[in-house]
Amino acid sequence: MHQFTVNKLHPINIGGFDASFTNSSLWMLVALAAVSIFLFVGTARPQLVPSRWQAAVEYIYDFVRNMLDTNVGPEGRAYAPLIFSIFLFVLACNLLGLIPWVGAFTPTSHVAVTFGLAMIVFVTVVVVGFLRHGLHFFSLFWPHGTNVVLGAFVFVIEFLSFLSRPFTLAIRLFANMTAGHVLLQVFGTFVVALGSFGALPFVFGLLPLGVNIALSALEVLIAVVQAYVFALLASIYLNDAINLH
Repeated sequence: MHQFTVNKLHPINIGGFDASFTNSSLWMLVALAAVSIFLFVGTARPQLVPSRWQAAVEYIYDFVRNMLDTNVGPEGRAYAPLIFSIFLFVLACNLLGLIPWVGAFTPTSHVAVTFGLAMIVFVTVVVVGFLRHGLHFFSLFWPHGTNVVLGAFVFVIEFLSFLSRPFTLAIRLFANMTAGHVLLQVFGTFVVALGSFGALPFVFGLLPLGVNIALSALEVLIAVVQAYVFALLASIYLNDAINLH
């Protein structure tokens, strides 16, 4: 599990709190820099006939905005910058961790990072819900047309389910990224071990090598899908806060 080890690059202690700069911090900054460069190059010189970079930025933004329109409605467009930023950051972290030979680290393979992102979404949903609806926000957990006893029972279940959202959102992303990298590591080890076995190393190592190539392509797809799922669930949770259904 060496690939998931968080190493201190520069120890920092603030009031007894360990705020050291780690390899996870480094690759989150790399992801932020990659996203910033992508957006800057794509929007620095906007043209009526967009360049490839501009078209890519506009396509991703339209994709996020359409997702909000579908799941939230027109009022969801106000939160497009938030969902757009989270989507690009998660996507960059997922993809950068797949770069070989440079000591790449996947921040989203650690639940502390994914939980932090999930809490940003959760706190935003709660704040928006109370600012728009006040205490009426609690009606989200009360089923319409039910008696007091059944309603109270469902209220408790729905409220606990609501509180579990940041945990499920964080664990889903963390678990998928961790599992994928573990599989790549396992089959990569098979390539070396079987490739050096016997008189026909290419024959013995060929199968795990092919599997590893296929898994690498699958991991790229999973990296994109998990960023999309994270943004999609964030949009659905925002819909609850805005529309109460």
